Amino acid sequence: MTRPPGAGRRLLPAAPLEDWLRERYFQAETDISSSGVHNYTLGELRALDPALLDPAELDRLMFRDGPSLGDERLRAAVAARTRPGPGHEVMTTHGSTEALFLAFGALVRPGDEVVVPGPAYHSLWAPAAAAGAVLRTWQLRPENDFVPDLADLRAVLSERTRLVVVNFPHNPTGACVDAQGRAELIELVAESGATLLWDGAFTDLVHDLEPPADPSQDLDRSLSFGTLSKAYGLPGLRVGWCVVPRELLPELVRIRDYLTLSLSPLVERIATVAVEHADALIAPRLAEARRNRKLLLEWASASGGAVECPAPRGGVTAFPRFAAHADTGELCERLLSVHGVLAVPGRVFGHPDRIRIGFSSPPEELERGLAAITEELARGAADGRREGPR
Repeated sequence: MTRPPGAGRRLLPAAPLEDWLRERYFQAETDISSSGVHNYTLGELRALDPALLDPAELDRLMFRDGPSLGDERLRAAVAARTRPGPGHEVMTTHGSTEALFLAFGALVRPGDEVVVPGPAYHSLWAPAAAAGAVLRTWQLRPENDFVPDLADLRAVLSERTRLVVVNFPHNPTGACVDAQGRAELIELVAESGATLLWDGAFTDLVHDLEPPADPSQDLDRSLSFGTLSKAYGLPGLRVGWCVVPRELLPELVRIRDYLTLSLSPLVERIATVAVEHADALIAPRLAEARRNRKLLLEWASASGGAVECPAPRGGVTAFPRFAAHADTGELCERLLSVHGVLAVPGRVFGHPDRIRIGFSSPPEELERGLAAITEELARGAADGRREGPR
C-alpha cells in the first residue's frame, strides 16, 4: 500500500502545556494552574439576560450553519469593545487559537522570518514553524524580571522579517507594555515593514496600567486576537475572535472552509450575551485577581528567598523562580499526588526552575495551593538537612 504524502512526518510539534494538563486537570482538587479567571456557570450568565435560553427562544433556534465570519450581532458586540481601526473587521472563531492558526496559514510561507516572544504559549509559534517559518525569538529575560526590552526586539528584526508576534499582557509572566512602550513597539514594527500579530487574550486583565488599545487603531498591517476563555471565565464556550485587515478576510475564510466552517448558533447566542455584558463579568473577577495577586506576592516575599516572584502587571499568572529547584517538575508532581494541587512546571515554557501559578482562583483555593507549596518546600529543605553536605 502506498503511503500518503507526509506520512510519518509530524507537522506540528507536541504542545508541552497541553500534554501536562491533559489528564492532571481532571485529577486535581485545587487548581492554581489556570491562565484565566475562574469560570462562570450558565446560570450566572442567564442572570445577566433572563431571556437567554428561554424555552420559547430555544424552540425558535435553527441549527443551521452560521456565516463564515460569525454572527453579525456577536461581531458587532466585539467591535464595540475592541474599536478596530480603519479598514479592519472582526471575525469570530473557535477560540483565539483557531484565529491564530488561520492567520499563520494565510501569511506565512516557507523561509519567512517570524519573530515570536519567549517564553510563549505554543499557539503563538508552533503553527508558524509548521508552515516553514524561520523563528527568531524576542526573549523576555528573567534577569530583567521579564520586562519587555524593545532593544532586544530591534536586535532580532531584519529585512526578512514577515511577522512580529506579541502577547501583552504576557503568558506566563504577566509582563506588559505601558502606553509609551506600546507606541514604540508599533513604530518599530511599522518601520520594519513586518505585520504585527497581537495576542490580546489578557487585554482586560491589567493591574498597574490601562488596557492596551487595539493595534489596528495605529497600524494598518496588524491583526489582533481575543477570547472568552481568559478575562470572561468562559473557556468551555471555545469562542474567540480576530481583528484583521478587510482584504485578508477572504483568505482566512478559504482556510476555515477546511477546518470548522462556522460557529454553532447556540454557542454564538450565549457568547453574544457575554460580550454585551462584558463589564459585569470581568470587573468582579479582576478585582478578586488583584486581591489574590497581593496575597501571592506577600507569600513569595515571606519565603526567605526560596521563591522569587516578579510582580505580574497583567493577566492572572505569575512565573516565580524556586531557588532550590533546578527543575520544578518533581515538585509539581508531588503537589498533585500528595495535595491534589495542580500547578504548571516552568519547563513547559523553557524555564525549568519556575512554576506558572494562576492566581484567579477563589481566594481560599489559592491559599490552599500556596500552603501546599510551602509544605513541600519545607519538606525538601528538611530532607536536605538530614542528608547533610556531600
